[in-house]
Amino acid sequence: MDYKTMGRSASRFRQPARWMKSLAVAVTLILPTGAMAQDAYPSRDITLVLPFGPGGIADITARLVAESLGKKLGKQIVIMNQPGAGGSVAARAALNAPADGYTLALLSNGTAISVPLFKNLQFDPVADFVPVSSLAYFDFVFVTKADGKFKTLKDVLEAAKAKPGALNVGTINVGSSQNLAAELFKSTSGIDFTIVPYKATPDLQVALLGGELDVIIDSQTALKAALQQNQATAIASSGPTRSSLSPNVPTAAEEGVKGFDVTSWNAIFAPKGTPPEAVKKLNATLVEVLADPALKKRFADLGVEARSSTPEEIGGRLKADIQKWSDVIQKAGIPKQ
Repeated sequence: MDYKTMGRSASRFRQPARWMKSLAVAVTLILPTGAMAQDAYPSRDITLVLPFGPGGIADITARLVAESLGKKLGKQIVIMNQPGAGGSVAARAALNAPADGYTLALLSNGTAISVPLFKNLQFDPVADFVPVSSLAYFDFVFVTKADGKFKTLKDVLEAAKAKPGALNVGTINVGSSQNLAAELFKSTSGIDFTIVPYKATPDLQVALLGGELDVIIDSQTALKAALQQNQATAIASSGPTRSSLSPNVPTAAEEGVKGFDVTSWNAIFAPKGTPPEAVKKLNATLVEVLADPALKKRFADLGVEARSSTPEEIGGRLKADIQKWSDVIQKAGIPKQ
């Protein structure tokens, strides 16, 4: 075969190659890029796993957010209640699903407490999850009997200093956010009192109104009926600033307990490995949803403040609270569960 014949043969091979190259360019123009494909997220329903049972404040607020978020995204947000084991049941349910943005988890202040409180938590909220956004914040309130002898938190502090260990302060079960708030209050204020744990808020209220307790610490939502019926009085709140939901109630810091700050929160996290584009889409949509005045009003009626965040903000809050409650649990000598 001469060179001329070889050239003609080679050109026949080059023509299909040029055709294939042109086809590849055309397909590239037709098919979506990675960024464009991500714009399709979500293409199906999303599951949000909660570490709480149905009917509680976290469940109610999560369902309100899920309803609005689903409308914005054009897909349903399905709530899955998986309480138990310090949040481990819910966390494992989320982590066992593909990290594709279609299974999310609700983490909370309680999650931060569970890390130092449980021997075998079976998950690491910092290492196993990526933050998306906070949903809600709420403070606890210090409450006394309306016709009792304590009208302010300063009254309580003075009485405790006069008779160390004599006052009884009630909370729900040992290791709860409320119970640890009482432990932190004791160490921060430098006063001595007896912390009495009860199984549930109704038991606390009965004990307070019956004179068995001098003060109880719980959420404003849980004590709403007793406060509205003027059976009990909120004398201080636990947050760093006065709550917009009860602006007339001073903070514990205002009443003389400097450095005391307890705020509960819940937030949406996603399993580690979830596509960053999905996290970004979820965060942007949640910021929009939680800024809606109608939703804010519904949250406020429940005694909760709707508040979004950047992923970095709520991720930092989780880490800080793990350290904070680790110190409180260790100082209080609370045994691991």
